[in-house]
Amino acid sequence: MTYAIKKDYDSQRDKWLVVLTGEIDISNAAGLKQELSDAYGEHAADMDVDISGISYIDSTGLGIIISLYGKMRESGNKIKLLNPRDNVKKLLKITQLDKVLC
Repeated sequence: MTYAIKKDYDSQRDKWLVVLTGEIDISNAAGLKQELSDAYGEHAADMDVDISGISYIDSTGLGIIISLYGKMRESGNKIKLLNPRDNVKKLLKITQLDKVLC
């Protein structure tokens, strides 16, 4: 399983747009955590994450997003997940993360 990431920082809006595609699970979650942390370290700004291209995410992947959410919240920034597919939306709803991240 693999994922792809595209990161763009908009300096005028002081916001990241991150586009994720593929699958996120325990086998690749550490790489995603590093890439998102590096981006946030480069520019501590709000982050919109388009996950319309994510077909699967496990608890490890969700844990990374929750961890980043906590780090960003401490700094007064927000992370927002955009356009989840129905199966991912169901997982976010079950875990009640839709109320915080969507």
